[in-house]
Formats: sequence, C-alpha cells, structure tokens
Amino acid sequence: MEEDIQLYIDTAEESMQHAIAHFKKDASRIRSGKATPAMFDGVKVDYYGSQTAIAQVANVKAQDGRTLIIAPWEKSMLQAIEQAIFQANMGVTPQNDGEIIRIVLPMLTEERRKNLIKQASVLVENAKVSIRNARRDVMNEIKKAVKDGYSEDAGKNKEGIVQDLTNKYSSMVDKLMESKEKDILTI
Repeated sequence: MEEDIQLYIDTAEESMQHAIAHFKKDASRIRSGKATPAMFDGVKVDYYGSQTAIAQVANVKAQDGRTLIIAPWEKSMLQAIEQAIFQANMGVTPQNDGEIIRIVLPMLTEERRKNLIKQASVLVENAKVSIRNARRDVMNEIKKAVKDGYSEDAGKNKEGIVQDLTNKYSSMVDKLMESKEKDILTI
C-alpha cells in the first residue's frame, strides 16, 4: 500500500510539473516589451497541404528589441507565411520585401500592457487549478487508503508531503508570473 501511495504522489508531482511547463509555453506566446520568436510558436502555415509551425518552414529571429525577421527556406512560402500572420490576428503587420518578412512591433500602450497582464493572470489561474486538481486526486487516494487500513499517522504524513508539493509548485507559478509581468511592463 505504501508503494501505491508513493506512486500517486509521484504522479501528482508529474502533473504539477506539466502544469508549470504548460504555463511557461503559453506565457511565452504573450507579447512582452520586446520581440521574441516564441510569439509565433502557435502560428501555423499551410505547407504542401498540412498545417506546419512557422519555425519549421523558416528561420525566425529577433533583429533588435522590436523587430523580428522571418526568412523562409523556400521563397514560395513568403505569401503563405504572411497570410498566416494576418490570420493569427496578432496586431502586427508583416512587411514582405520578396526575400524576408520583417515584423516591427509597435510600442505597447499602457492599456495594452494591462490587458496582457490580465491574459497572463488567466494562465496563472489555470496552472494553479491544475496543480490543485492533482493535489485533490492524490489526497482522495490517501484518504481511501486510510479507510482501507493504512495507518492514519502515515496518511497524515503523506498528506503533508502532498501539501508541500502543492505549495512549491504554486509558488513557482507566482514567481514565473512575477517575471512575466516585469517583462510586459518593461518599456
């Protein structure tokens, strides 16, 4: 029974780690004060009939703090990439010069920054809900094991371990949000 409970705890921790990774990935797509290639991770382009990430058909790099350069490996992809960016409705206008696509990001207004922080806050809440769900699931399993004859003291001990994990991962989400907020507010 001890091994089963430890397996539940390990599975819960894995779920919490997944929630953190998912938050990092989604937060990287939220525009901050500077241009990053990760902004286009979710944008797909039609590449010979299949939806493909821009990074798989072109080189995406930051030229400076506000300019991104997208250099497709095939010139025939310029139009498709440009269209995909327009359709993604990211609030940017791609400039196609026949060789590369240049994207100059406008300065963020104070109102836009506040909206981006709200978007990030939603991601924080989603991550914390995932962490709490993992905690709830393992706590239920521990309580079930105690009913089935597992030592009550050992059960309380395991619950404490799970709560410590929950606090640790919730704190990590808060620190990541603090960092993201700082990035968004940086002019």
